[in-house]
Amino acid sequence: MTKKISIAVLLLLTTSFAWAQTELSLKDAVNYALEYKSEAVKSKLDIQNSSYLIDEARANALPQINANGGLTYNPILQQTALSMGGETMVIKMGRPWQSTAALQLNQQLFNMSVFQGLKAAKSTREFYQINAELTDEQIVEKVANSYYEVFKTRSQIKTIDQTIQNTTRVRDVIESLTKSGLAKKIDLDRINVSLNNLKSGRLQLQNAVKLQENSLKFLIGMDISTDINLSENDFNAPKMLYSKEDLTVNKRTEIKLLEKQGDLLRLNKKVTQARSYPTLSLSANYGYFGLGSNFPYFAGNDPNVYWSKFSSVGLNLSIPIFNGFSNRSKVQQAEIEIKKFEADLKDTKLALSLAIENAFTQINNAQIALDNQESNLSLAKQVLENIENNYKNGLASLTDLLDAETSYSDAQNNYTNAIMDYKLAEIQLIKARGELKSYYTTE
Repeated sequence: MTKKISIAVLLLLTTSFAWAQTELSLKDAVNYALEYKSEAVKSKLDIQNSSYLIDEARANALPQINANGGLTYNPILQQTALSMGGETMVIKMGRPWQSTAALQLNQQLFNMSVFQGLKAAKSTREFYQINAELTDEQIVEKVANSYYEVFKTRSQIKTIDQTIQNTTRVRDVIESLTKSGLAKKIDLDRINVSLNNLKSGRLQLQNAVKLQENSLKFLIGMDISTDINLSENDFNAPKMLYSKEDLTVNKRTEIKLLEKQGDLLRLNKKVTQARSYPTLSLSANYGYFGLGSNFPYFAGNDPNVYWSKFSSVGLNLSIPIFNGFSNRSKVQQAEIEIKKFEADLKDTKLALSLAIENAFTQINNAQIALDNQESNLSLAKQVLENIENNYKNGLASLTDLLDAETSYSDAQNNYTNAIMDYKLAEIQLIKARGELKSYYTTE
């Protein structure tokens, strides 16, 4: 219910985005993508289509009823000779007009390939359901990565804005000192050059964030012209400890999907084997047969048209005896596909185990780097404050001040990059835990 309300709010706000912005959280972006991105829509349609595949397979086990009719006109009737009492007579066979109208029923009583096909169709539905889950997880991963990428660039813009503000404040002081003859003009020129470079860098970051926002809107299936404002709370610096104890490849959707593929391959082998089994079916028909010199209408009492009923009921047994070993070759091919699947499953489990180890190592390294960059940022800020104070008192040069500002800006960007690395590592760890969708869609 919460998801539906959130999406409904997003849709309502989308219609008014031409004149207002709305805050878009990561969960809102993910939920929107899972509802409207083409890949998510198509995976849901595949699930819906699988119901029709089951109906199609079930139809082969249900009675098949057909209505047949035919009308034939014979301009020249075939003649035959009959000998009776020593005399030979030549007579015509049939009538110029003949027609049939009948109902025919066929019912499979025993057909192993049909029954196995129905099981395969039901497993196909389960396959599409798991595949939809995997598609959703892939969408969540892409959206989260793109969402954090926008935040990283926006954080860099904030850092450069703060640097521009500090540099402008220092420039104003130097400009005042220059007018008073207490500072050199070259110092003023140098800091103006630095300020212009910062403003140029800010324009480049603004262009980059615009491109990233457009990419994010494309990934979630939102109109590119829509204005969005991302939630600040989604790019904080959490400090969580993770354990490898609950990390297992069996929870991964990729493994569940492969295992279902294995079930389908085994069912395909059984379907192929079932073609060598006997089949038993029931057939029945009921109809009318008309002969006459005139056009045989169903209504009326034409003396030149003769109608008769016919009906039959039968059992049909078919026992395959020899088909040139064709079916045996198909069974062997199906067995080879199963062995190839088992090799793929083993390799995938190995690859996912490697991903788990890497994700755990990466998140811990990212946590260490984040702690270091946080300390470094605090230290760089203290250094900048001290040098600013020394410069005002004539105890530090402009070069020292600019270097301190650059170091502080670099420390801020490094801290932002450390948060970004942590977030990306967190995505991979949550993915390794098999909880990607639930983590980013539930409150």
